[in-house]
Order: sequence, then C-alpha cells, then structure tokens
Amino acid sequence: MPDSMPDGQPWPRISVVTPSYNQGQFLEETIRSVLLQGYPNLEYMVIDGGSTDGSVEIIRKYKPWLAHWESERDRGQSHAINKGWARTTGDLVAWLCSDDTYLPGALALAVDAWRRQPDVVAVVGGVQPIDGESHNTGRPSIPRLPVPAPLDLSIIDHEKWFLPQPSGFWSRSALDRVGLWLREDLHYTMDRELYYRLCRAGKVVLLQDVLATYRFHEASKSVSAVLLQFGEASRALVYCDWGGLEAEQMRRRVGHWRLAEGHYRFARAVPSRPRKLKHLLLAAAYRPDYLRRKGFWVSALDGLRLATPARWVWKRRPGRAASVR
Repeated sequence: MPDSMPDGQPWPRISVVTPSYNQGQFLEETIRSVLLQGYPNLEYMVIDGGSTDGSVEIIRKYKPWLAHWESERDRGQSHAINKGWARTTGDLVAWLCSDDTYLPGALALAVDAWRRQPDVVAVVGGVQPIDGESHNTGRPSIPRLPVPAPLDLSIIDHEKWFLPQPSGFWSRSALDRVGLWLREDLHYTMDRELYYRLCRAGKVVLLQDVLATYRFHEASKSVSAVLLQFGEASRALVYCDWGGLEAEQMRRRVGHWRLAEGHYRFARAVPSRPRKLKHLLLAAAYRPDYLRRKGFWVSALDGLRLATPARWVWKRRPGRAASVR
C-alpha cells in the first residue's frame, strides 16, 4: 500500500493484539497474516502467557516488525488482550487469536469502511472457518443484526444476530466511552459482552467481505469446552444492568437459550449415546422449541440407535418414489 491515502493524509493507525499461549503450531501463520497486510500504519503486539512450546522463538523472529511483545504468566486471555490494548495508540483496535488469521487486504477494507463513517463504533466483516491444516471447512459466515445499531443485543435472541470477533475492528474512542475493555473473569464470552456494550453506543458497519479465518481444532476453546462456553453466557449478561425489570427477564430467557444451544451442540458432537440423549433433553428443557427442529430428532434417533431404520423407512415411505419421478 502507498505511504499515505489518496488525499495525502496519513492512514489511520490500526492496533492489533495477538494473545498467545502454547499455540506455536499456528502462531507464525497468524503473525505473518497480520504483517503481510502491508498496512502502512500498523501497530502490532504479541502478548504471550509464558509459552513453553517454542512460541517465544517464533515471536523473536518477528521482533523487528512488532511494536511490543512479551512472554510472562498472566491471568488468562482477556488479561493478555487488555495488557496489549493498554499500550495501543490506534484509531481502530482489534485482537486476533494466535490460531486465527487475517485474509489479504482485511485491514485496508476495514479502514475504508471506517473512513466513510468515522462515527461508527465498530466495523465487522465475515469469517471463514478452517481446520488445523488451514483448509476451509465450510461456507463463510457473514455478520448480521436484526436492525441497525445502536440496539440492545442483550435482549435479542442470539440466533438472530452474529458478530464475529476475529473480523471485528473497534473504535478506540468508543472503547474508552463504554468502560472496561474486556471483563477478565470471562474466558469464552468476553467478545459478546463487549459487543453488548458497543452496540448500544453507536452504529456498526457490517461488511459482506470475509476478513479473517476462524480455526476449529481439537485444542481450540470453542471445540474443547462447548458447555463451559455457553454456560458462561449468563455471566456475560449479568453485566448488562440497563433497561429495568422487563429487560432483566428477557436476558434471563436469552441466557437459557444460550444454555440450550450449548447442550444441543454438545449432544450432536458427543459419541456417547446416553450422554447425547441427556444433553438433548437439557436443550429441550431450556428451549422447548428445539422439539420442533428436525436436527433435534435426527440426533435423538441416533442416540436411541434408531437412525438407520428411520432412514430406511423414510426412503421407502408411500409416495416418495412418485414424487421423485
């Protein structure tokens, strides 16, 4: 990219923090995806939690291009990000986990959107899921909101909105306005809690462009701790203390729905049939409308060892052959 914008003005500064801990197999790909953006006014920091797997050697290799790096014990990912953000001076601030990556041109797209509407609190793009070998594993997920921000996400069904963290860029001035940056007692839902606060504070730009990848692998928090992740949703909602009694009651429902989703996802992934049935029942208890979903009954039949005969009956149901012809 050129050293200045077309009008001769300097590019806005973007500050990116990567929290890192024992993910050396992915870390270099993450670092390179940031540095190779070629963005002229980038402030990039890596905050490592005292890794013992060779991560520090990888970080040192890129030290000349880092604004700051450190490797010492911390109180978790949220604390590491906050330590980095405390040092940032950018107009836009982001964090990129050490197993995710930016796609080429991501920073330029985010800045272009922000320059067009400098009063927005966030710019959010799409994410591409990948596996441990960096292969695409499905279609990209594009951010969405039921209505334009500002709005109160804490009282809206979580299935009606999606704001991914890896492709999010947040206004530094907005972060300063909404208070604490990340809640350090939250380890899975700190990004959601941040979006609860930010989306009440102003407009959010949603990009159709895919800006980042989101890696699913055995050790990732989203895979290895599904129940913990969704169970923490209620704690994130507790911090939303606005709106009165009616809003509080709705947040309780939203918290139950998040628990239901956690049990449902766990049930679909776990191989143990008794555990599958147990968590399907818990999902239905927290959100009864799961009983009207086809995927729920497919999983239930699998848990009862009836999936194969059910498929056999379904394929041979009266009228199916005629409808196919």
